[in-house]
Parts: sequence; structure tokens; C-alpha cells
Amino acid sequence: MDVTNQTTVTEFIFLGFPGVLCLRLTLFVMFLMVYLLSLMGNTLIIFIVFMDITLQTPMYIFLGNLSFLEIWYTTATVPKLLATCLSQVVTISVSGCITQYYFFFSMGATECILLAVMAYDRYLAICSPLRYSLLMSFQVCLRFSAGSWIGGFIAPLLPTILISHLNFCGPQKINHFFCDSDPIFKLSCSDTFLVETLGYTCTSVLILSSFLLTMSSYGFIVVTIIRLSSQKAQKKTFSTCASHLTVVTIYYGTIIFSYVRPPAKHNFTIGKVISVFYCMVTPLVNPLIYTLRNKDVKKAFRKILSRKIFLLTRNLQRF
Repeated sequence: MDVTNQTTVTEFIFLGFPGVLCLRLTLFVMFLMVYLLSLMGNTLIIFIVFMDITLQTPMYIFLGNLSFLEIWYTTATVPKLLATCLSQVVTISVSGCITQYYFFFSMGATECILLAVMAYDRYLAICSPLRYSLLMSFQVCLRFSAGSWIGGFIAPLLPTILISHLNFCGPQKINHFFCDSDPIFKLSCSDTFLVETLGYTCTSVLILSSFLLTMSSYGFIVVTIIRLSSQKAQKKTFSTCASHLTVVTIYYGTIIFSYVRPPAKHNFTIGKVISVFYCMVTPLVNPLIYTLRNKDVKKAFRKILSRKIFLLTRNLQRF
């Protein structure tokens, strides 16, 4: 498209969830509570894993990485969502929008890789228990963790560079609460075919490959569980990975619906609602499931809490 004699856009306006003030205030309170609970829950997991030496094993190191990731994953988008609930004019610069796009998709890619790694870790622990300590040593665990972060931040780099070279000359309203790919492409007055094709191809390959790897690991786990002679052993073994599978199902279900498809027109209202699930609900469900369903985490939390109460009581007695 010819962009000569057109005004260059320097900032975008988020539309968020439109509605009357009462509805927006209700959404603000609801989203704020979910966001704060997510931050507190994930921070608590990191604290417990860091403080209790018995939890410093590959499974919980990966869980700590996931919790740390979820904190920044939600922080990349939710503050702007909250702002759109309070104000009808919430802006972001073009460079800020592209930066948000990059960090959102980087952390999303990191989560996909990390979930696949966590599934592989459970596969080794259940299907090869005698060789687990050798195959998933502390050094290997750190390499997998670092690889997840590095791979996640490399994945969206080329599409982001191409987006940064697009021209935006109006309109400047983003029909979303963060800088997602479709709204950005819709606002560009440049030819976006190449960057759209590359972006959706990279996203689809990453999501589907990590999803298939994750499901393959769980497929082998299910076969191993079925072969166990004791029903009690089957139940105990499955419970160790059921929480992880729940998080995986919610997360992949929403992102596959949103991103694993060719570039096409779609309903932005439905897209915004679906986005709330992988931007806010999954980061909240993660700490809830891992803490409420995991005996080791609950035991470590009670131990740490008892120790803190004891130290506090002793310090108060000195006064």
C-alpha cells in the first residue's frame, strides 16, 4: 500500500473491553483479584522451592522456573488490561507495542518449551526410575531450564524485527487489551503477508511440536501406569503428573484455538475473551493446582511456616 502523504502513527489506543462504567469497574475488581492472587501464588511457590532443600530437585526447579515465568507473563499484559477498565483512553507507543509483543510471545514460547520439558521429566521419573538420577541430573536440569528460556526468547525474534519495519498510518485503535499479532497486522498500512505467514508458521510449529512432545511423554506415562500391578500404585503414580496435565490442557487448549490457524479474519471479541484464559487464568491455576494437590509442597510450606512462627515467637519473648 502506498503510504506517502499519510500521517505516521506514533501511538496506539487500546479498546479493551468496552461497556458502561459499572461493568468496567466490576471487570477491574475481578481482573485485579485474579492478578494479585496469581502473583502471590507463584511467588509463594518460588519461595517454598528456594527455602526447602528437599524440594530442590529437577521437578520443583522446573516448577520454580514456571512460576517465575508466569509472574512476568501476566505482568506483560494485565496492567494495560486493568487500565482499560478504568479509563477509555489508554495509549501505548508503537515501539512500546512492539516491545510488548516480543516479550509476550517470548514468554509464551518459553512456557511451551518448559511444559514439554516438565512432561519429559515426569516421563523419565515414572518410566525410567532407576536411571532418572543419571538422565535428569542437576546439571542436565539447569541446561534444560536455560535452554527453555533461550529458545523461547529466540523464537519470536525474526517476526518482531519484521513487524518493527511495518508502517502504521491509521487508524490507531487496537481492538484488544495488549499488542497481539492480529490487531497489529490489521492496523498496518504495509504489506503484511510475509510477516503474517512467518509469524503464524513459527507460532504453529512451536505450539504443535511442544504439544505433541508433551502428549507423547504423557502417552508413555499412561502405558506405564496401566502396566503397574497394584491399583494403589497406579493411583499414586498418576497423581504425580495429573496436576501438570491439567495446566497443560487449559493452556494448550486456549493458545491452539487462538494461534494455530492460517492468517484470517476472526471475531476480536471472542479473541479477547480467550486471551484472558491464557493471560490470567492459567497463571493463577498453576500455583493453585501445584500447591493444593501436591503433598510435598504443602508439607514444605507448613514446615517453613512453623519455623517462621517459632522464630517470631522467640524474638517476641526476648522483649
